[in-house]
Amino acid sequence: MSAPLFIKVKPEDNVAIAVQDIPQRTPVLPDVKARGLIPQAHKIALRAIPKNQPIIRYGVVLGYAKDDIAPGDWINEHMVILPESPALDHMPYGTNLVSMDKLPDPPITTWMGYKNAQGPAGTRNLLGIMTTVQCVAGVARVAAERIRKELLPKYPNVDGVVAITHPYGCGVAINAAMAYIPIRSLQNILRHPNFGGEIMVLGLGCEKLTYERLLPPEDITPENCLTIQDCHGHDEMMNQIMAMAERKLQKLNTRRREPLPLSDLVVGMQCGGSDAFSGLTANPSAGYAADMLVRGGGTVMFSEVTEVRDGVHMLAARCVSQEVRDRLAAEMKWYDDYLEQGGVDRDANPTPGNKKGGLANIVEKAMGSIAKSGTSPIVEVIGPGERPAKKGLIYAATPASDIVCGPSQIAAGIGLQLFMTGRGTPYGLEIAPVVKICSRNEMKDNWFDMIDISAGQVATGEKTIEEVGTEIFRYMIDVASGVKKPYSDQYGFHNDMCIFNPAPIT
Repeated sequence: MSAPLFIKVKPEDNVAIAVQDIPQRTPVLPDVKARGLIPQAHKIALRAIPKNQPIIRYGVVLGYAKDDIAPGDWINEHMVILPESPALDHMPYGTNLVSMDKLPDPPITTWMGYKNAQGPAGTRNLLGIMTTVQCVAGVARVAAERIRKELLPKYPNVDGVVAITHPYGCGVAINAAMAYIPIRSLQNILRHPNFGGEIMVLGLGCEKLTYERLLPPEDITPENCLTIQDCHGHDEMMNQIMAMAERKLQKLNTRRREPLPLSDLVVGMQCGGSDAFSGLTANPSAGYAADMLVRGGGTVMFSEVTEVRDGVHMLAARCVSQEVRDRLAAEMKWYDDYLEQGGVDRDANPTPGNKKGGLANIVEKAMGSIAKSGTSPIVEVIGPGERPAKKGLIYAATPASDIVCGPSQIAAGIGLQLFMTGRGTPYGLEIAPVVKICSRNEMKDNWFDMIDISAGQVATGEKTIEEVGTEIFRYMIDVASGVKKPYSDQYGFHNDMCIFNPAPIT
C-alpha cells in the first residue's frame, strides 16, 4: 500500500500536511499542483486563501493569511497572522463528556508495582536524597555516587539512588506571593511514590528554605535530616550521610512488587520537539492509551499551559463541572498575566525546530498537543507541583518547557511519563521512567536506539491510531512493572530538576 501524499484532518480544512516532500508541479488534487517544493510535515494550500482570510487545519483557524495564497502554495510561519486567543469568561462546560463505557477497554487490567501506605503506587524502588539549597548539590551528587558503589550492591531490591538537587533554597524571596509554587513542588517530590515513604534531606544550615518549610514537625529528626555545617570536616560529613543512607536502604530493600489494579498507576503526558505530525500520529496514539488507562480506573495528567491555551474552550467542554471549568480558566488567566509581565505572549513558545517541522504558530502546536489527552472527561485541574485529589484525567497546569514540566509532573506524583516527539530529544527523568514515542518513521530510523516506539506508520497508513495506542499501552505497563527499561533509563539520560519558580530572586 502506497503512502498518502498528504493528510487532511477535517473536511473544512483548506490546508493539508505533506507526508513526504512534495516536489514542485506534483499533482495533489485534480486541479491543484504544488507550486514549489513542499517540505515534509509542512502545509500545502488546497485552495485559494485571500489576504486576511482564515487558514484552517483541524477544523480550527490557525491564523490569517498575510497575503494572497494560491492553491498549491507552501504555507509557513511567515505567512500567518496570529489570531486572538480564546476568551476565558463564561466558557460552556460539560458539553463534550464521553461516558466511561465509550472509552476503549484496556487489554491489561493489572500491573506489578510497589504499594504505598498512602497515594499512588511506585513504579520503581529508589532512595531519594533531597537538598534544601543548591549550595549542597555537589555534596549530594558525590554522596549518591558513593552510595551506588559502596552500599547499593548489598541491597539488590533497591533500583537506584537519586540526588534531588535544584536551583532553589537561598538568594530567593522565600515569603513572596508565588514562592509557594517551588516550595510545594519540592515538598511533593520528596514524597514521591518511588521513594517508598523514606525521607533523606541534606541541608546547609544558613539557607532560607529550612526543614520546617519542607517537612512536618514529626519528620524533622536526625533520622531524616543532616545539616552540613554541623559536621566536623569532610570525612565526618560523608560518614554521617552514608550511615543515614544505609538505614534507609535497609528499609527500602524490604519492598516488593505486587499485582495492583490500574487505579494505582499515575501516568504523565508530555510532548517536546514537536512537529506537524505530532498531532496526527504520536499524540493521538498516546491519547488512545490514556483513554484505556482512565477506562481501567487509572490517572492521567496532561499539562503545558501555552500548548493548550488556544484550545481551552475544547477542554472546558470536557470539564465535568463548573468548578473544574473555573479552575481551568483561572490557571490560564494566571499564565496569561505571567507572560504579559515578561513582555511576551503565548506565541513565544514555538521553537526553531517546531517551525522547521511544519508548525506555523502556537495555535497549530496547541491543536496537536491537546490530542495527547485523549477524549476522557477532565475531572480535576491542579496547579504546578500540586497533587491531585481525584483519579481519572487531570489537567496539571505547568509551563510547556520540557525540563520544567517534567519535574512539575513528578511533584504531582506520576510514576511514568509518555513523551511524544517529532524532532527528537534525549530528555529523561531520573525519578520516573520516560517512554519516548516519535511521530515519524524517519525519526525512529535515525534514532533507532533512543526512540522506544514509532507512531509514524499512522501517517503512512500502515497502522491505525488504535493499533499504535494499544502498543503504547502494553509497553507502558511493561515499563511501569519493571519488565522493560526505556532507552532514556538504559543510557542514564536524565535531565536536571528544574523547579518552576515564578517568585523573585533577591
